[in-house]
Amino acid sequence: MKANKIKEMTSQELSEKMVELKNELFNLRFQHVTGQLENPIKMRDTKKQIARVKTIIREKELKKVQG
Repeated sequence: MKANKIKEMTSQELSEKMVELKNELFNLRFQHVTGQLENPIKMRDTKKQIARVKTIIREKELKKVQG
């Protein structure tokens, strides 16, 4: 998911997306440990998506405080 699509989301949608991504990362880590993960790059991509969502959430919080 691109950053511009994430920026269009509401705070509630961002929170839901964060929970969804964290659950996905947990499942990927579990699959990795048990040797069932076919594409380990998916873990890296999921971590990057979590970082994007956190960044957008923080930007929105700062925008609220400043303006």
